[in-house]
Amino acid sequence: MLSERRLEVLRAIVQDYVGTEEPVGSKALTERHSLGVSPATVRNDMAALEDEGFIAQPHTSAGRIPTDKGYRLFVDKLTAVKPMTGPERRAIQNFLEGAVDLDDVVGRTVRLLAQLTRQVAVVQYPSLTRSTVRHVELLALAPARLMLVLITDTGRVEQRMIDCPAPFGESSLADLRARLNSRVAGRRFADVPQLVQDLPEAFEAEDRGTVTTVLSTLLETLVEETEERLMIGGTANLTRFGHDFPLTIRPVLEALEEQVVLLKLLGEVGDSGMAVRIGHENAHEGLNSTSVVSVGYGSGGEAVAKLGVVGPTRMDYPGTMGAVRAVARYVGQILAES
Repeated sequence: MLSERRLEVLRAIVQDYVGTEEPVGSKALTERHSLGVSPATVRNDMAALEDEGFIAQPHTSAGRIPTDKGYRLFVDKLTAVKPMTGPERRAIQNFLEGAVDLDDVVGRTVRLLAQLTRQVAVVQYPSLTRSTVRHVELLALAPARLMLVLITDTGRVEQRMIDCPAPFGESSLADLRARLNSRVAGRRFADVPQLVQDLPEAFEAEDRGTVTTVLSTLLETLVEETEERLMIGGTANLTRFGHDFPLTIRPVLEALEEQVVLLKLLGEVGDSGMAVRIGHENAHEGLNSTSVVSVGYGSGGEAVAKLGVVGPTRMDYPGTMGAVRAVARYVGQILAES
C-alpha cells in the first residue's frame, strides 16, 4: 500500500500530465502543488512510485508519466467525481428533453457525450430482453390485413404487417386488442409467451386462425429484436490525441468499427454501476492505449442499457466520470417519462 503522501504525489503527477500533456518533473510538482515536503523528498517519492510501476520515464532526462497501473490507482482512490455545474446540468436537460422518439434520444445522447467529454461516445439502445411491454396496438388496414405496433417501456416502437388467413371484423379486433393488453401490458418480454398461449381459445372458431397469426407475429417480434444495437459518435475527437497513441490511431479506429467489441467494452447491461477500464485492462489489443468509462442507464433504477466514452488513457477521469454519470441519469429520467 502506498503512503498517503506518495498517493498525493501520484495524484499531482496524473493531474499535471493530463493538463499539460508533458512528462512531469519533481521541480514542477513542488512549484504547482502544496505537497508540504522538499523537492528531494518528492524525488525520492517519485523514484519509489517508478520502482512500483505507477509512473514511468518515457525518455532519459525527462519527467515521469503515469502508467496504466498509476491511472488505475488514481481512479480507485478518487473520493468524488467532478460535479456538473448548474448551467451544464440545465444544458444537458434542455438538449435531451427535445427528443421526439428513442432514436432521437440515443442520437442526442451520443452527440452530447462526445461534446461534453471530447471523447468518442458510445450509447447502447435499451435491451428488449430487459424491457417490458407498454402497449400493443392493432390496426385494420384491410379486411384481412393488420398492422401490429409494439411499444416498450423504453420508448422503442416496432411495427409489423400481418396477412390474416380470413377477414377479421372490427369488434373481434377490438376484443383481441383489449385482451392482449390486459395480459401483457407492464409485463417483461420473457413472460409474454406464457401469458398469451391460451388466448385463441377465447375467440370463435373462425377467428382463431387470425388470433394465432397475430400472436405468432408478436412473439417473433420479441425474438427478432433482442439483438443489441448501439450508436457511436465523436470519432473525430481522437485525432486531437494523435500523440497519445504509441504508433498509429488506426488500431483504435478499427476496433471502434466492430460492434461486438464495443458491446464487450460497455459490459453486461445488468450492472448499473460506473466502470472504468484502463489501457491493457481492455481485452481488445487495438484498445490497449485507451480507457473506457461506462455506466448503466434506465428507468426505475434498473439498467436497460449502457453508455460511455472511449478516449486515451491520458484522460480527465473525474470530469469524464461526472459527465457520463450525469448524462445517464437524465436519459433514464426521459425514458421513465416518455
